Amino acid sequence: MAKGLFKSGMIVSAMTMISRVMGLVRDAVVANLLGAGLAADVFLFANRIPNFMRRLFAEGAFAQAFVPVLAEIKEQHGDDKVRLFVAQAAGTLGTILMLVTLIGVIGSPVIAALFGTSWFIDWWQGGENAEKFVLASALLKLTFPYLFFISLVALSGAVLNVYNRFSVAAFTPVLLNISIISCALLFHERFEQGAYALAIGVFLGGLVQFLFQLPFLARLGMLAKPTFAWHAPEVVKVRKLMLPAMFGVSVSQINLLLDTIIAAALATGSIAWLYYADRLIEFPLGLFGIGIATVILPALSKLHAKNSVQEFQQTLDWGVRFVLFLGIPAMAGLILISPLIISVLFGHGAFNQSEQDNIGAVSGAVTAYSVGLVSFMLIKVLAPGFFARQDTKTPVKVGIIAMSLNMLFNLMLAPFIGYLGLALATALSATCNAALLYRYLNQAGVYRVSGFTLIFFTKCIIASGVMSGVLVWLNQLLPWQGSDLIGQIGILGLQLVIAILTYFAVMYLTGVRLSTIRDSSAVPVSPA
Repeated sequence: MAKGLFKSGMIVSAMTMISRVMGLVRDAVVANLLGAGLAADVFLFANRIPNFMRRLFAEGAFAQAFVPVLAEIKEQHGDDKVRLFVAQAAGTLGTILMLVTLIGVIGSPVIAALFGTSWFIDWWQGGENAEKFVLASALLKLTFPYLFFISLVALSGAVLNVYNRFSVAAFTPVLLNISIISCALLFHERFEQGAYALAIGVFLGGLVQFLFQLPFLARLGMLAKPTFAWHAPEVVKVRKLMLPAMFGVSVSQINLLLDTIIAAALATGSIAWLYYADRLIEFPLGLFGIGIATVILPALSKLHAKNSVQEFQQTLDWGVRFVLFLGIPAMAGLILISPLIISVLFGHGAFNQSEQDNIGAVSGAVTAYSVGLVSFMLIKVLAPGFFARQDTKTPVKVGIIAMSLNMLFNLMLAPFIGYLGLALATALSATCNAALLYRYLNQAGVYRVSGFTLIFFTKCIIASGVMSGVLVWLNQLLPWQGSDLIGQIGILGLQLVIAILTYFAVMYLTGVRLSTIRDSSAVPVSPA
């Protein structure tokens, strides 16, 4: 099982890497065109709201409720029943999404006022930031329909994943990035505010992603006419699982949105600084954490349906080990070389045409977010341990606690260190989230980390420590400040290669082999 998961995970990670690289190119284009000022703040605000709802309802609540039910139907009833269920789910979800999208487009000023209260108050009083509210209301009319398309993409992607077509769903986000980049380059000069071109790219990106997946569904024989079936037994089951799931896996997204609301009241640039920092964190998180989460949920759902308790535990332990193997060095690397990465990716055009130290500001946020990087990844592995068993009540308890802690940390830290406090609060609440998820899995006798994985964790810490020492030495040996872009790229590439080689060499010397990561079946895991 784990060997197959490893292979699938690598396929997803490879496709995700292409998507993330294109995402960084997209962000570099945005930074070059909009910088980190008013237009950037407003576009990122207008884009984050539908993205938040997408992750909350589609990738968060819907996918986590839909996949276990879909896997169960596939295992117990076959493809004909799956085809009917997919048609019912698509028809029901599509109808609701259409209504929500219409409300969002028509009510965009209300949404902008709700999530950007300080901008609305300024507009009402005729203040200097009034333009932000007007622009946000207009951009939301273009970005909000993205929610409709991308939620249906999440549905079709879930079907493809259950049938082990992981690469298609993992590649799909590349099309969004291509769309935004193309619209930015083609239409930026045609608008007084270049943010409009980016918003059009978001709209078209959602449509293109949806159309891209349809042929692959048809090839599986799963492209059936959508049917509204609110009271169908399987749809009812998904609905009941969705509500608590909205909190269980998507707490980090709720926290990010709350951060955006608070950041809107802070200095201009705060939203952009947090966004660019979050994008750097999302690269390893998407590449490794989400890649493993994508393949582990269908696998755990099938194992639960078969009542394979021992394999279920081994698969979870393998997922934790994989996250530790890649997450710990990624955290250390981001903290140490984020200024250079930010300079290479974003330090051009409008981003540098400012009196603010945008590179230093973003780097500080990256460091704060990095504190919780491993926790973000562990949530992606531990939460499916509940959802695969169709237990969405426990994650909702954890989600409420974590969200409350995030707000408490925000209030404690933001008044003193501003936007950095928001990033650090998110990291700390994610750590609490992961710890509580593990505690409840352990108490339920579902999963307890093996002694083998604890020893493996120690080896990861040692290897990452050695790698960090080498990076500090390289930063002193090869200072990049003052170098041109080509020189910075060369220094960054050299640092990354040496860091990776150092980490893997130390891991090898401590006895870690490919089989340690690839195969969990040889590692005994006992119930708690």
